[in-house]
Amino acid sequence: MSVDTGILFDQKTVNQLSEKHREPDWMRQFRLDALQAAGRLDLPRVQKTRIDRWNFTRFEPVTEASSLDSLKALPESVKSLLSSDMEKDNVIVQKNADPVYVHLDAALKDKGVIFTDLATAVREYPELVRQYFMTKGVRPDEHRLTALHAALWSGGVFLYVPKNVEVDLPFQSLFWADGAGVGLLSHMLVVAEANSRVDLVVNVVSEQEEEAVHNGVLEAIVGPGARVRVATINHMGKQATDVFYRRGVVDRDGQLEWLVGDLSGGHTLSDITTHLNGTGGRVDVKSIVVGSGEQRSNVTASVHHWGTHTESNILSRGVVRDQANSIINGITKIEKGATKADGQQAENVLMLNSRARGDANPILLIDENDVKAGHAASVGRIDDIQMFYLMSRGISREEAEKLIIFGFLAPVLSAIPFESLKQQLNRVIERKLQQ
Repeated sequence: MSVDTGILFDQKTVNQLSEKHREPDWMRQFRLDALQAAGRLDLPRVQKTRIDRWNFTRFEPVTEASSLDSLKALPESVKSLLSSDMEKDNVIVQKNADPVYVHLDAALKDKGVIFTDLATAVREYPELVRQYFMTKGVRPDEHRLTALHAALWSGGVFLYVPKNVEVDLPFQSLFWADGAGVGLLSHMLVVAEANSRVDLVVNVVSEQEEEAVHNGVLEAIVGPGARVRVATINHMGKQATDVFYRRGVVDRDGQLEWLVGDLSGGHTLSDITTHLNGTGGRVDVKSIVVGSGEQRSNVTASVHHWGTHTESNILSRGVVRDQANSIINGITKIEKGATKADGQQAENVLMLNSRARGDANPILLIDENDVKAGHAASVGRIDDIQMFYLMSRGISREEAEKLIIFGFLAPVLSAIPFESLKQQLNRVIERKLQQ
């Protein structure tokens, strides 16, 4: 039986994926149910962005890739995205739909930390994965794209940190689309138990001229008193469709920080949603989007306050050039009963020329009285007076523009705690603006 999802993905495809990963029956049935849902669900409704003509399904869901003995075998352009001491770090690299390199420090393994590809985790830790996989963050019945992801996911990461375990160095995962017609449907599941601490850095990359589809999901489950920081940087090519759903669930006194760089060259749909369920939970969202060419981007950061004394802060910056169009949405929802909640947000867009279009939409939805909430937004072009001042000091127009852009992005870039990640973001942003 086949399901109309733009092209025909059928039960045979799902069974091939499940057999390839040697999955238990419950995961196979989960995939088949999601495939049926994909046939009846609509695409998500996205504000001010038409996505019905985007490529979500022209990719090969079942591929094979050979494992790597060493990360030194990676192309230089891909290898540069990892830390300089990558052979000793905790790293997972996925090429197309398959993990090709996995390394976890033995000392962390002895403490009960799990860091492996998700397919392996489904086999070796089935009850733990089943408890969290697409049950608390993203659900397969939200719309067609989440259903497709649930049916066809391949590869990904499972990161589990037990109670009271703190990890100093960040975990790294890199997802690399190599070749034309590649589909990356990786699923990242991060579970931090009570009073633990962990950082994860994720890179999603493809070649500039190759057509590819990324339909990724990252779920972060933050236990009581836990601290989790997740940095995701997407820089796929001009022919890629980049869809990423990041979801966080924060328990009592937990802290979650999102660092997001949506820097791909093709059409981008980005969703960063956090639920503050427990008293005293906190989330910080820092996001950058850069649009160029004829790119269309829609980035939404939303926070739902459920517990009392919760705090949220959304800080988003967008830079748009050429004929690109970027929509940045911020949504703070304070639910009934979430007393003493404090939700703040700011969205700002800088347009580099007259044909570029940007839109910043701050939204406050408040169902409780004893709360604090605020928002700010701006959309504008480079100030001619600033350009004149810099150029009158002997600085070229190109260099002056770059100084203004990075000054505009500084509130986000300066807040990034990892120096290597900050330098990487600077390089990717500069390279994209020069294209």
